[in-house]
Amino acid sequence: MLKKLISGLTAAASACTIVLAPASGIAEKSAAVISASAATADSYHDDWLHVNENAEVVDMNGNPVWMTGCNWFGYNVGSQVFDGVWSLNMHQALNEIADHGFNLLRVPMSTEILLQWKNRKPDPIIKLNEWKNPELTLEGVEGGTPMYSFDIWNKAVEWCRENGIKIMMDVHCATTNAAGHNYALWYDSNYSEKDWLDALAWFADYYKDDDTIIAIDLKNEPHGKKDDGIFAKWDGSSDANNWRYAAEKGAKACLDKNPNLLIMVEGIEVYPKFEKGFDWNSGSTDYAHYGDPDYQPYHGAWWGGNFRGARDYPVNLGKYQSQLVYSPHDYGPLVYEQSWFHLQGKGPNYTSYEFDRKSLLKEYWYDSWAFLVEEKISPLLMGEWGGRIDSVNDPSGANKHWMEVLRDYMIEKRIHHTFWCFNENSSDTGGLIASDGNWDHWDEEKYEFVKPSLWQDEKGKFISLDHKIKLGQSGNGISLSDYYSTSHSDPDPDPDPQPQNNDYPKNVKVNYSTQYHQVQFIWDKVQGADKYGIAVYLAGKWRVQTSNITTNNYVTPKNLTPGMTYKVAVAARVNGKWNTTDPIKNAITVTIK
Repeated sequence: MLKKLISGLTAAASACTIVLAPASGIAEKSAAVISASAATADSYHDDWLHVNENAEVVDMNGNPVWMTGCNWFGYNVGSQVFDGVWSLNMHQALNEIADHGFNLLRVPMSTEILLQWKNRKPDPIIKLNEWKNPELTLEGVEGGTPMYSFDIWNKAVEWCRENGIKIMMDVHCATTNAAGHNYALWYDSNYSEKDWLDALAWFADYYKDDDTIIAIDLKNEPHGKKDDGIFAKWDGSSDANNWRYAAEKGAKACLDKNPNLLIMVEGIEVYPKFEKGFDWNSGSTDYAHYGDPDYQPYHGAWWGGNFRGARDYPVNLGKYQSQLVYSPHDYGPLVYEQSWFHLQGKGPNYTSYEFDRKSLLKEYWYDSWAFLVEEKISPLLMGEWGGRIDSVNDPSGANKHWMEVLRDYMIEKRIHHTFWCFNENSSDTGGLIASDGNWDHWDEEKYEFVKPSLWQDEKGKFISLDHKIKLGQSGNGISLSDYYSTSHSDPDPDPDPQPQNNDYPKNVKVNYSTQYHQVQFIWDKVQGADKYGIAVYLAGKWRVQTSNITTNNYVTPKNLTPGMTYKVAVAARVNGKWNTTDPIKNAITVTIK
């Protein structure tokens, strides 16, 4: 996130055991353990996810899934383990994350630590309480010798697997450092782009037979502006700082090793206002109109949140295109003041917060990233969102209001997300763990706020991304097979997806507009129908698409991809029921021009 400051590291160091490992120390001592920890083939091996032609993330059967997870950092900041393991039991913490309904864990790392593991270099420091984590010692006893950090990581992978949690590894920074994310690019003076690519390829190859590792976020928050000297841009060039070009190389490094991985590509920070004559060589700020975004040379955004360049220069993964997911980050006013939080006045000194979904979409969300999901260009995974909602830190309630607006929008649009964060020591957001320095209990108010955005069935059971393993240990989780064995279609615009109603629109005609490059469906009205909708046959099911429901007897579909061929029908709703009996009698096959 923008200027995220990680607090608590100094205090944490005094509360844990710090192990210094010389070159002949831990690395040699745990050689047998390292060998034993190599990834083995997953006996299920059926949980890889892909993107279908309707911009949905689906499982092996074509059923839509919803990734709803959280972040847990530490490996990126120098702890050599998740932060907090100096105070809590890691195994129990992962159990609790699953029991609370989070089915995906985004884990920030660094190029440095990945190459350390690849090259079997010794741990510089391990911030581990070996008394509370006997499973993470070589002897398996309280107070034993801590394992090598890579072996500890593989225990985390094992425990996520047994909990039905999937993992997304995030290259948060090049050099391991609590402030490493502040560096704008995916390489720095210590680790080159080649180092980054080597680290990605090694990680993807190591876990290619283990579908616990289901996704890789290529780089956290590429950012920067022209006047910063170092900045990420997004265009059609092969320049060294062109993030789109680099992302394609990073994706290839991963997918050549494991073509089943989902690849998360984040945005950048700024994009030139080409429409006003500016370009990438323009200065960052018009100081004569400082504070007024209308006069500035660039469209601004949160770090990693600007996808304006994806309209003209989409990421091209070639034969691997079905593995691409765009991943913005978004935060509220407590992290940093932004113009789109204020509807009154101009200039830097705002006095009121007045925003809602409509204004956020208009002022920022839609053109920055929401168009990708609204126009069915790509699925989105909101890699970071979160913040404080307590009355002490948020007396105006503006941050909580922002979180509520974004949460409800993500629920409605089925935007995948990983909440920032599990940690209690993120200074500007707090976490799911209560921020009192003890790491021993959850912030229940915040969790209850986030809970509606977690994937659940109609009985409140949390849904795993694993076809066989239920989510968590508490009994309140189910597997993907459990969920879809009851014939769920997800999502449906109406609570009764299979009513007994045989009235359906007849004489469906398809008109093409060569001028506007659109297709329009027209049909005869049905007596008693109050709504109509386009139904598309996908993954063995008819689905009435929420974005194409209308009260008219015609519609111009908003989410059918040009060049694709679909089996399409028009459904009518009579007495509150849709005529989506299978097969729909007026189905036609149409290629979208």
